[in-house]
Amino acid sequence: MLEKLRERVLKANLDLVKYNLVLFTWGNVSEIDRESGLIAIKPSGVSYEKMTVDDIVIVDIDGKKVWGKLNPSSDTPTHLEIYKALPKVGGVCHTHSTFATAFAQAGRKIPLYGTTHADYFYKDIPVTRTLRESEVKNDYEKNTGIVISEIFTELDPVALPAVLVKNHGPFTFGENAAKAAFHAAVLEEVAKMATISEKINSALLPAPQYIADKHYLRKHGPNAYYGQKE
Repeated sequence: MLEKLRERVLKANLDLVKYNLVLFTWGNVSEIDRESGLIAIKPSGVSYEKMTVDDIVIVDIDGKKVWGKLNPSSDTPTHLEIYKALPKVGGVCHTHSTFATAFAQAGRKIPLYGTTHADYFYKDIPVTRTLRESEVKNDYEKNTGIVISEIFTELDPVALPAVLVKNHGPFTFGENAAKAAFHAAVLEEVAKMATISEKINSALLPAPQYIADKHYLRKHGPNAYYGQKE
């Protein structure tokens, strides 16, 4: 079932290893087929070294398994809430990459300090509120998706395809699984740069908005000119 979708999701999950974003089984990527409403996602607790396309699980938008022998990722309810709330999102990635997770644990947004950040994320990387005790005890993973969704009631997940869940770690988005994994790699590098920059200059201020505008819009704006035309 949906073999091409499962192949893309397998590759995106393996990309996390290639990008040095995961240890052991710490992370997951999914992609939704909006036409059918079905989602392909990494199986729970399966090592990347052993994972095959037949291990990728298919679930529906309510989390019911419709294909596969293995259990889907324990974070599946989080992915589902994101897909429900953000119709522009086609892929979701979650990691515990070191620097982005450090900002999440500190409960700090990642300020837009420079052009590398602005090339892919139009604003500061936001951080969610802390989950309440009742939200952790009941439907924890679903409520994680809900607090992420709250952040994007006034933000565009296309222009800002990343968020930090406080005390937890980063989630990134994209039009598909590959782009979500790519944004996870960029986010980790941006978080690393921000950490180093703050150590070099403790009085560092975010970049002016006009620099953010220039670098984001030259890649993603209506008159974008970066790269080659197809």
